[in-house]
Amino acid sequence: MIKNIIFDMGQVLMYFRPTLYIERLGISGMDRELLLQEVFDGLEWVQLDHGTIFEEDAVQSICRRVPERLHGAVRELICQWWQGPIWPVPGMAELMKELKEAGYKLYLLSNASLQQKRYHDRIPGVENLDGRLVSAECGMLKPQYGIYQKLMDTFDLRPEECIFVDDSTVNVEAALCLGIQGILFVDDVARLRKELRENGVEL
Repeated sequence: MIKNIIFDMGQVLMYFRPTLYIERLGISGMDRELLLQEVFDGLEWVQLDHGTIFEEDAVQSICRRVPERLHGAVRELICQWWQGPIWPVPGMAELMKELKEAGYKLYLLSNASLQQKRYHDRIPGVENLDGRLVSAECGMLKPQYGIYQKLMDTFDLRPEECIFVDDSTVNVEAALCLGIQGILFVDDVARLRKELRENGVEL
């Protein structure tokens, strides 16, 4: 019997849009592409999510690879991107409220840096969460099995009573390997509702 629904954050509860964060700084063209590559697709971004590097170290490392004219943008993107707009995934906050009112426990499991606590209250539907586990705070990343087990242990959850919703195939597969039911989210809340029902969730 399903009692708990576990949600990823980026591209599930809210959209994460690096290109728009860069364009808000007035940067376009080749400089935009360079920042996308070196900041958001760089090793340091993953290290921040893993909790193995501090923001200032990440800034200094990236700045060694980009022209000086972009150093201010690098600092802004690493340290302040979360102060910009948050774009909710349409219908997800309403679904979470409905699940909560139906008696299900809701949890967040996200790969995110220590900055997540600074914008946590702005995440759509956050008021319905019963708990959260963020990668940088525990030193593990999805799809490492340990982070799923950490969530189970922290909130005294049983895998067979949980469904995990994520937009990454490898993250969902890892959950399945631990006995947690998984649903791959494809930016379609109506489809998610249908798949939740098919997996035993009463909506």
